[in-house]
Amino acid sequence: MAATQLVFAIFCFGIAGSLRMPDRNLLDVRSRIIVTAAKEVGVREKTGQNDGKAIAEYLRSVGLNRPEPYCAAFVCWVFQKEGLSKPRSGWSPDLFPQSRLARSALPGNVIGIYFPQLKRIAHAGLIEKVDGSWISTIEANTNVSGSREGDGVYRKKRHFRTIYRIADWIDLGGH
Repeated sequence: MAATQLVFAIFCFGIAGSLRMPDRNLLDVRSRIIVTAAKEVGVREKTGQNDGKAIAEYLRSVGLNRPEPYCAAFVCWVFQKEGLSKPRSGWSPDLFPQSRLARSALPGNVIGIYFPQLKRIAHAGLIEKVDGSWISTIEANTNVSGSREGDGVYRKKRHFRTIYRIADWIDLGGH
C-alpha cells in the first residue's frame, strides 16, 4: 500500500510539475514583452506628425506605410519582436475581441482607453506592472499628459478605473 501511495505521489508530482512549465514560459514571454517595450521608452516623433524611423517601423509591422496614429501598431510590433504573430492591427478597437478579454491585469496584457467623444476604444498600451489600484503602462503615441495623439513612447501611471478593457494576447499555442 505504501509503495502504491509513493508511486501515486511521484506521478502526481510529475503531472503538477509539467503543468506548471507553461506558466513559467508565459511569465518569461510576459517579461520579454515588457523589456522590449521598455527599450522604446523615449522614442519621439521626428516632426510631430506620427513620423520618424521607429514609428515607421511600428506602423509597417501592421501593414501601414504612411504616418498614422500608432499606439496599437506599437503594441503589435512589441509582440512580433517577441515571436508572437498576434495581435496584428493598427486600429486599437481590434486589440479587444471578446475572446481575448482578460479577467485580471498582468504584465504584458494590453489596455484599452475608451473615448466617449469617439464612442470607442481609441488608445492602447501595455501593462508593465500593477500596484494596488494603479497600473503602470508603456504606451506609444501619447505624451506626458496621457493624450492619445502624443509625440512618442512613454511610461504612464493610470488608475484602474480609467482602463476600459484589458486583453491578454499571450499564449504559447497561438504564435
